[in-house]
Amino acid sequence: MRCYVYVFCFFLLSLVARAQSPFIPLNADYYHIIDRLEIRQNRWADGFHSTVKPYNRQSVIQLTDSLLSHPGRGFSDSDYFNFDYLRNDSWEWVDPKDSLSLDPFAKNVRQPAAPGDSRAPFLTHFFQKKADFYNLQTPDVDLHINPAVYVGLGFEGNSGDSQALTSGQRMLFVNTRGLEIRGSIGRKLGFYTFFSDTQAAYPEYVRQYGQIYSGDSTNSAPGEGFVKPFGSTGAVDYLSARGYITLNALKVINIQFGHDRNFFGNGFRSLLLSDNTPPALFLKLSTRLGKRIQYTNLFSTLQNKQVPLPQGERFIPQKFTAIHHLSINLNDRMNLGIFEAEVFSRDRFDISYLNPIILYRYVESSQGSSDNAMIGLDFKANFLSQFMVYSQLMIDEFRISALREGRGDWTNKFAIQVGGKYIDAFNVPNLDLQAELNLARPFTYSHESSRIANSGQTNYANYNQPLAHPLGANFLEGLGIVRYQRNRLSVNGIFGVMMYGADTSPDINYGGNILKDYNSRYRSEGNFIGQGRKTVITYLDVRGSYMIRHNVFLEGRYLYRFQDSQYRPESYTDQVASFGIRWNIPYRNWVF
Repeated sequence: MRCYVYVFCFFLLSLVARAQSPFIPLNADYYHIIDRLEIRQNRWADGFHSTVKPYNRQSVIQLTDSLLSHPGRGFSDSDYFNFDYLRNDSWEWVDPKDSLSLDPFAKNVRQPAAPGDSRAPFLTHFFQKKADFYNLQTPDVDLHINPAVYVGLGFEGNSGDSQALTSGQRMLFVNTRGLEIRGSIGRKLGFYTFFSDTQAAYPEYVRQYGQIYSGDSTNSAPGEGFVKPFGSTGAVDYLSARGYITLNALKVINIQFGHDRNFFGNGFRSLLLSDNTPPALFLKLSTRLGKRIQYTNLFSTLQNKQVPLPQGERFIPQKFTAIHHLSINLNDRMNLGIFEAEVFSRDRFDISYLNPIILYRYVESSQGSSDNAMIGLDFKANFLSQFMVYSQLMIDEFRISALREGRGDWTNKFAIQVGGKYIDAFNVPNLDLQAELNLARPFTYSHESSRIANSGQTNYANYNQPLAHPLGANFLEGLGIVRYQRNRLSVNGIFGVMMYGADTSPDINYGGNILKDYNSRYRSEGNFIGQGRKTVITYLDVRGSYMIRHNVFLEGRYLYRFQDSQYRPESYTDQVASFGIRWNIPYRNWVF
């Protein structure tokens, strides 16, 4: 009966569905191009609220149309190159009548070619469009098929007193092969799917991170789920898959259902919900009331790897999240967001949390449950068409009386982010700067073990990896990012200083590892950021990329990371130099 209800609802919504575009996969480099256009426009985009990611392709094309119609100050050659890149990448949503070339050397000279056309198709049917290996357009179907490849080779050298370090130099590599398919049916039902197979050898600091959150440095990969060892040198082998369907209903409501990542925020990090963890099954409802208000409901199923499995059992238990986010454009240059999340562990999804407009804390209290409730705020402002400032506040638990007493009570669990972006810095075209400060007090995002037998943890994690900041809690972090682009060439540099408190032994909890039950805390008062074994990390990552054709990048990278711990055997220096080629796969920065 339940299945019949779902099918009926689906077809009912399909009857009122309107044109719907798939979403652009999360990609820090790609999304920076879009966000800098919004800053340059000096007002918020009409088609999306940029705090909630990902964005759909149709809305990004609308943003480029708006800027080309009202450019404000002059564009650089790299700006025209980016316009051309974005419009070629989502050419199916460019008006067919718009055959303007955005080539920086032609600058809006009308050409006979249709949007996105390739000058050199391969075997007639392939690469007819610059962005697509193969595409098919009929009145009923819009289909785009692209291979996904990432092949890279590097060398790592580290030094230190830890016996756990791999001595001398070590070869690193990544070998990813996959396929990406997107499109729409009748322009009413959008779809996306991605599948890849990867073998990789990660740097030493990534392996040690896996030891903290997965318990196995030779059998883990950041942001991925099930991982197998590959060879005898500490490499890993894993599959990645994402996919969803999406449609618009009742004109103002978008429905998205699938298996993917989501992101709430405007910074390099997010303290509300980030894309650090493996993709999760989700249902997302996005309601837009004019240009001012966007209300998002996100219901997700997470993998709970902390529950001990019975002998012979391989099925990983589940836990669930229900999230509300209200984004309000206060005016053309200021935006305020309100966030609420509930993490709960049951044998099935609790339908009490399906109410899209109720306060979750009330539902939790009325049921007498001990679920993990969090609330948050985010704010951003644009000004002078070159600057954006942004911030986030996540409150896991908070007692004003304890805060006033200043005794370091463990119940004051919160995280704060403050940051800013400066595009075309010092009037240098396409030189963009970003600075960001993040902190989280001890025990933030952690929770107690559920009182329901064998139901496991309700901490803010998926597959034993933090859903917000990769450092978990009990940390202070400062980041500086420099980006420069000259048409096809781009250079990215990330400098970071991270300080956190590590546990001195597995049975002691200073509040940094969010997987631990907060009832096992070392003390109830006298808590402060960095307590435990103080560790300071200095991080420098410089990467140069050259796009040899659409979405095909040649890139070289140099990484320097120095970890200074109060416990000398955990202090070491890690250096990596690598070179690779990427095709339709985003580059991911593992900064921790």
